[in-house]
Amino acid sequence: MGDVPDVYQYDNIPGTLRVQIVHIIKDLIGVYETNKSEQVFLDIHNIICREHGILSLGSDISFMFNVRNNMLYTKRVLNFIIEAEEIEQVLDSVELTFKFFEKLYNKGDTIKNISNTIDQLIKELNFRFREHGIGYQYESGEIIRVDSQIIHTEAVKPVLQLLSDTRFQGANEEFLKAHEHYRHGNYKECLNECLKAFESTMKIICNNQGWNFEPTTDTAKTLIKICFQNHLIPIYLEDQFSSLRQGLVGGIPTIRNKQAAHGQGSQPVNVPQYFAAYQLHLTASTILFLIEAEKSLP
Repeated sequence: MGDVPDVYQYDNIPGTLRVQIVHIIKDLIGVYETNKSEQVFLDIHNIICREHGILSLGSDISFMFNVRNNMLYTKRVLNFIIEAEEIEQVLDSVELTFKFFEKLYNKGDTIKNISNTIDQLIKELNFRFREHGIGYQYESGEIIRVDSQIIHTEAVKPVLQLLSDTRFQGANEEFLKAHEHYRHGNYKECLNECLKAFESTMKIICNNQGWNFEPTTDTAKTLIKICFQNHLIPIYLEDQFSSLRQGLVGGIPTIRNKQAAHGQGSQPVNVPQYFAAYQLHLTASTILFLIEAEKSLP
């Protein structure tokens, strides 16, 4: 399939990609009972209409994709993916479709053994996004914005995999919320959720290790100090990682506190996209380091 770009655009989903996405969804539909998949699309249809202020979605494309005539809402959602003008409407429709069908699969509501089918279709979806240079990926039930495939592959995706552990559920939800805010351009809210995810990760590690801390009052700076005192970073690497500690104390917490946590005064605080991107990637790298470092503890 050739090389894929590492520079993305975010404002348009080309027609070819939309058709490829519908083909992928058609394969997804094929592994479920008709009545269950149609119910899924009824729910998706109603959510999209409510969220985007639409009375009803589009027309009939069944002749293009061999969709059964009785699957009215399936056809409407697929047509909406093809024709919707706003990129957020398309992304929300695709996200909901995969999220709902993943829930069906996890409940075992299938008519055949499809242990790898959904994973393969998600991989194809993400490849198609990359192939067309569209900066979004479907990860952990959300479509998230990708600024660099290298950073996404080496930091964001591994963090999402580690945070999928049930003990990190709170941090996972906060980190995904940060991505959702980032995708929608809510950069101050993105910073807030990044800090929450960062603090939650340290609290979970402290709790797992039985380290003394105050769950409701300890700030990021205090939690970082506790982690160093308990050799989350090995003592023989303390000098080497002293700059890392300063980066953690002066990076994530300070950025959030100065940009998002205090009163704005007479002039609204404007957090630029590149600043939020830096914060998001720094949070991912730091959480990844902390979780991996915990695994090395005796």
